[in-house]
Amino acid sequence: MKTCREPAAVSFGLPASLGFYRLKRFLDCLFAGTVFVLCLPLMAVTAVVVWATLGLPLFFTQARAGAGMRVFTVAKFRTMTDARAPDGTLLPDALRQTAATALLRRLRFDELPQLIAVLSGDMSMVGPRPLPLATVAGFGELGRMRCRIAPGMTGWAQVNGNTRLSDEEKIALDLWYVAHTSLWLDARILLLTLKTLVTGERVHARHLQEAREFLSRRLGAETPKSRCGG
Repeated sequence: MKTCREPAAVSFGLPASLGFYRLKRFLDCLFAGTVFVLCLPLMAVTAVVVWATLGLPLFFTQARAGAGMRVFTVAKFRTMTDARAPDGTLLPDALRQTAATALLRRLRFDELPQLIAVLSGDMSMVGPRPLPLATVAGFGELGRMRCRIAPGMTGWAQVNGNTRLSDEEKIALDLWYVAHTSLWLDARILLLTLKTLVTGERVHARHLQEAREFLSRRLGAETPKSRCGG
């Protein structure tokens, strides 16, 4: 991944009041708790599929950067093997999945354990996706601005292309969300997440361009793509 060199003075602030974030936290707990209970049978089936196709362990865990760059551990159902090439490097993701676990990833069933992180306060239902600390640090000041709010199980980048986007495109969309966060936008993202599960990932060029222009104005210079050499 290319490292962006951004000026240390860049600041996006927090667009909402403390009361907003308290209400968002309450709604997160209410929504995540309800979904967790309803999805317990689905999680049990997912665990059986992982055990039958990949064996133990059932979960993949990794340290990720949360709000304020605070490190927490994220857990997901394991969907890939540790198969490696002769030189010891991991094989591409597609070669380390089974047909069953690829479907779990497509439907995002593997991410259901993250509901516990939402309930514990490490994550939100909606926000920038949690990334490894080294990845966030590689974005420099933009990475720190991205961590001004809690990471989410889904977010603006995830419903606007997700795996079809470059890292620079994702961070532009994430920072646009940080600056424009609202309960209405969160509700819209949750609905778009359901749509994405059914129709598949699609890049929304208008939203991407809007995010790039927003970030360019804040930086007072080039778009993140040109700055990062991507």
